[in-house]
Amino acid sequence: MTLNLVDFERKARSAVESFWKNREAAKLKQIESGNADHGERAGVTAGKNMDGFLALMLDVIRNNGLKDAEIHQGRTMLTLPGYFRPTKLWDLLVVHNGALVAAIELKSHVGPSFGNNFNNRTEEAIGSACDFWTAFREGAFGAQPRPFVGWLMLVEDAPGSSSPVKDKSPHFPVFEEFQGASYLKRYELLCRRLVQEGLYTAAAVLSTPRSALETEAYSELSPMTGLRQFVAALAGHVAAEAARIGG
Repeated sequence: MTLNLVDFERKARSAVESFWKNREAAKLKQIESGNADHGERAGVTAGKNMDGFLALMLDVIRNNGLKDAEIHQGRTMLTLPGYFRPTKLWDLLVVHNGALVAAIELKSHVGPSFGNNFNNRTEEAIGSACDFWTAFREGAFGAQPRPFVGWLMLVEDAPGSSSPVKDKSPHFPVFEEFQGASYLKRYELLCRRLVQEGLYTAAAVLSTPRSALETEAYSELSPMTGLRQFVAALAGHVAAEAARIGG
């Protein structure tokens, strides 16, 4: 069966444009209400910013053999049991015949703050995966094949994310690949290692400038952590699950 990648590049450009439009709309609403100082935070908490990428994932799932799967995107249906904590909220869950097929997180990171936020997102991504797979090992989802677990990050392409960063480690040296690496490069390394260590089935990082509000521009840091790799991995997993169950 040929995988259907659903014209993902065109849909990703549209998703990027929507991301910036939603952020700007949320900021404008805050300014009009007299809370101009909370404009950037409004853009973060608007809640709809990554809906274009969510729609892309839905298209991949529906066009690769699981049209009848339960695809959950409403907040009340997005929790899964954890091992170190009771539950974890995901952005997209796919369930078919009582089995968990996929769990996906869609994240974004816009400046001006990149340092602490990068560390927070890194710790969250690693912690969520460790919690998930431990719960899976302990039978939280019943007897079933390993599901697809994905993590996608959209980062603003700005001087603060693309410039070299210095680190201080007075006792032991930082790994060479991190020395002088920008936050964008660090996200790329993070995605590579999340997959390499088996924490995620696929992990991708995309960068986009604020001008993408007009241009729909985005870029990838490497083929291994790009959108094609992510979409192909998801499509392949869905197709394999469809073939396994004969549906």
